[in-house]
Amino acid sequence: PFRPISTSGDVQICEHLPQLAQQMKHLSIVRSMSTREADHGRGRYYMHTGYVPNPNVQHPGYGSVLAHELIDQRPELMVPPFVAVGGNSVGPGFLGMAWAPFSVSSNGRIRNLEMKLDERRLMQRMATLDLIEKSFIAENRGPQAEDHEKVLRKTLDLMTSEQMAAFKVLEEAEAVQERYGKTNFGRGCLMARRLVEAGVPFSEVDLGGWDNHQGIFPTLQDRKLPELDQAMSALVEDLEQRGLLQDTALIWMGEFGRTPRINQDTGRDHWARAWSVVVGGAGMRGGLAIGATSADGTEVETEPYTSQDIMATICHALGISLETTFTARNGRPMKIANGGTVISELFA
Repeated sequence: PFRPISTSGDVQICEHLPQLAQQMKHLSIVRSMSTREADHGRGRYYMHTGYVPNPNVQHPGYGSVLAHELIDQRPELMVPPFVAVGGNSVGPGFLGMAWAPFSVSSNGRIRNLEMKLDERRLMQRMATLDLIEKSFIAENRGPQAEDHEKVLRKTLDLMTSEQMAAFKVLEEAEAVQERYGKTNFGRGCLMARRLVEAGVPFSEVDLGGWDNHQGIFPTLQDRKLPELDQAMSALVEDLEQRGLLQDTALIWMGEFGRTPRINQDTGRDHWARAWSVVVGGAGMRGGLAIGATSADGTEVETEPYTSQDIMATICHALGISLETTFTARNGRPMKIANGGTVISELFA
């Protein structure tokens, strides 16, 4: 029953995304995504890392990778370089805990960081702990001990930094909060903009479940699409108006697509063979639909793209060399974006 509408770009989208339609000149749809992982856990891991799960190695998520590569451009940053808002993300893998996602709720509450000690006593305790940590590391306890000490030091920086104000979304003007929407996702997107302004290299905002195996039409029309439309359009508009979009890359995706055909319970099931991801900002062209599927939407008919290709494209947009190589703890070299190919249509 849903119908397409025109947008500010050369694409059409769903009629229940009218505010996003006005911002599509800044975003492009990669319609020829084709992947193999149609299980939630495996698909989530693959789309976050570019690798299928492997019991012998934990691959770092893209958030950890990009934070690792961009942190040198943020010498004044005191808060964590990778923030996951409203849900956790895939971890840092062999990069180590120093690059793990820092999880916060969409209202800015950070668990286990509300101290009741006075500053003098806190500093005494931290100095004692630092002495113990350094002694432990001196006994050649390995990289995990060093990572632990780094995390503790960063935690102290976090607790005392004025940059913590970036998490306080409820201090934004009432009109701004209304524009994003007073939902978890709306507040999460607003926090993402504040984190960009603070210099955080990578933020991930989780909308929650999108697994509509039944009753898909009222679920989307009455709740999920309006929430998504308001928050995502506000984020794009806000970044553009503040002059931040040209240096900020956006990825909007799930773990796989959904079946083109409605099932007997009026829902859609898992489908990884042909689906879409939206990207924008950081010099990428907007308003485009890249790739095509068959008439029934079940197969990709143009060049298929993968998680690796999306990541390679984002790295290229952010000026990160695709020749960058990491060494896993088993000694194996691993190329950034798993050797993905840049989607050339996104660049003039």
